[in-house]
Amino acid sequence: MGYHPEPVGRLIEALQKLPGIGPKTAQRLTFFLLKRPHEEVMALSRAITDVKDQISYCSICFNVTRDDPCWICVDVGRDSRLLCVVEEPNDLMAIERTGEFRGRYHVLLGALSPLDGIGPEDLKVRELLFRLERESVEEIILATNPNVEGEATAIYLAKLLKPFSAKISRIARGVPMGGVLEYADEVTLSKALEGRREVS
Repeated sequence: MGYHPEPVGRLIEALQKLPGIGPKTAQRLTFFLLKRPHEEVMALSRAITDVKDQISYCSICFNVTRDDPCWICVDVGRDSRLLCVVEEPNDLMAIERTGEFRGRYHVLLGALSPLDGIGPEDLKVRELLFRLERESVEEIILATNPNVEGEATAIYLAKLLKPFSAKISRIARGVPMGGVLEYADEVTLSKALEGRREVS
């Protein structure tokens, strides 16, 4: 027999599926929600449902969007000769916050991680190659995270993209090794973009 009524236990179990939420945090969140007014909890529930119902991935760059193509892909003021490859939409938003990059993006929706069973076929690599065959890109900036998975992804992509005539660069080490782009501040990311180098 469980310690909690069935709906409470179900919510605790569901919250544990979120990243960074363990059993104790899930339990704390559940009891926090129980104390909140009904309208507030319903608003949270609607916000979660609306995200699933109204948000999808851009068919060009795979950023999250309500409209397809996304606002970045339809912006004629963007430099289509520059393509920045990132792992996740959060990374794209982190770079956008710097105000330093005015090119376009390609979101891989992950990074290579053989231990987790994530290979190139699980990422938007094929779609990247298809874009490069159709678009005139002069520089591809590999802005994957500076951790083991991000580095492996950057090395893999650098080799794969060699046949294309575009210059291939990697963001500089302004972002600490083992760090995540989403949590880097704007100044650090600006320096990382300014100091990018060509991948040999």
